[in-house]
Amino acid sequence: MDILFILLGFAALLGGGEFLVRGAVAVAQRFRISPLVIGLTLVGFGTSMPELLTSVQAALAGSPGIAMGNVVGSNIANILLILGVAAVLAPVAIARSGFLRDGSVLMAATVLCAVLVVRGDVGRGAGAVLVLCLVAYLVYALKTGDADDTDPPAKAMATAPALLLALGGLALTLVGAWLLVKGAVSIAAALGVSEAVIGLTVVAVGTSLPELVTSVAAARKGQGDLAFGNVVGSNIFNILGILGVTALVKPLAVPPEIIGFDIWVMLGATALLIGFALAGWRVTRGRGALLLGAYVAYLGALLVMA
Repeated sequence: MDILFILLGFAALLGGGEFLVRGAVAVAQRFRISPLVIGLTLVGFGTSMPELLTSVQAALAGSPGIAMGNVVGSNIANILLILGVAAVLAPVAIARSGFLRDGSVLMAATVLCAVLVVRGDVGRGAGAVLVLCLVAYLVYALKTGDADDTDPPAKAMATAPALLLALGGLALTLVGAWLLVKGAVSIAAALGVSEAVIGLTVVAVGTSLPELVTSVAAARKGQGDLAFGNVVGSNIFNILGILGVTALVKPLAVPPEIIGFDIWVMLGATALLIGFALAGWRVTRGRGALLLGAYVAYLGALLVMA
């Protein structure tokens, strides 16, 4: 049954990601909003819903390792695995103006997260600060997002069907992620793997599959800004939104292994992402392969330390 859940979840993620990208791009065209802003908001935040639901459920169930590991592991996977795969399929161009704003927010949020993690716990006060920062960032991003001054294409999808397609795709990805995580966590737990490792790997990758599918679909359609915005927006939302809301619901104790190793990998991956952006405003296939290699090395290190 667990294997069936995994297969059904993956199928739902594939279909949902395709619908979400089509609808989101159509909405961007109709409202003359840049794909980067759509990626940061509807796609980036929307595909992070599985992480939010999983972390809150894990915290309420008394499993802080899964909740924290989900946030940290998802951010690592988003950069090294998801952006890596998308760039290998098609080089990802990065909009300079949007990234100077959003990349700065991502780096600041990542450093703030590291400070909270090293302290050993994330309480309700810290959670409230994170959520307020998310609200401020979202308002700022929507006000300063680059708009396309041209009219939408003549054959662009109407607004209502585009929104329905995007929301339907989002709903399908959420169901798919729930099925996949349910099956994968059961199998991993039966093998006696620790909570933190489950959160950093199985849960993090499982709940990040919507980002993977939507970013790959966007890259294949030539929507590089949407793919990149999806990763940046998801990582910002993971820290400010998911960690913030989860800590508001129930304060989190940070497992020692995350303090000693994984949070530094997340910092390094974010710095690498920013370095790639500033060095040419493009993630090439070669850089994508480097990101994937780094993720394989990270998983190998987790297995060695387990």
